Amino acid sequence: MGRKRMAPTMRGPVAGAVVGSVIALLAGPASPDRAWAQAATQSQSAGLEGAWRGGGSMALGGSGQAERAQCRAQFRRSSATSYTVTATCATASGRATQTATVRRVGGNSYQGTFHNSEYNTSGTIFITVAGNRQSVRLTGDAGSASLELRR
Repeated sequence: MGRKRMAPTMRGPVAGAVVGSVIALLAGPASPDRAWAQAATQSQSAGLEGAWRGGGSMALGGSGQAERAQCRAQFRRSSATSYTVTATCATASGRATQTATVRRVGGNSYQGTFHNSEYNTSGTIFITVAGNRQSVRLTGDAGSASLELRR
C-alpha cells in the first residue's frame, strides 16, 4: 500500500493574506462589479503618488547627442486626477531639477507640462504606468528624454 499524499498547508503571512482577501471578498458590498471597479480606479490613481527612480536617455541641445541619465522623482497628488512632480536627473554633463504638472488622460496614462528653471526650458511630459513601473517621455525645445522609472 502506498502512502497517501496530503495537501500542503499554508502558514505564515501568505496564508493570512489569502484568508484576509477571501474574507474581504465574502464580506464585501452586494455589488461585486462596482467594488472591483472602485478598487481598480483607486489603485490606478493612487499608483502614481510617491517616490520613483530609474533612468534612460536624454538628448540635449541642438546636437541631439544622447546621454545616459539617472533620475529620482516625487509625485504628489494635487487633485483627484492630477499630480505635481519634482524630478532630479543626472548625466555625465551635469545635473538638473525640473517640475511638472500631469493629469490623467486615460486609465494608466498621464500628460502635462514640465519646466526646468535652471535652463529656462519647458515642454510636454507623457507617462504610462504599469504596476510599479512607469515609462516617461519628455519633449521640449531644448531636447527630449525617454525614461523608465520604478518604485
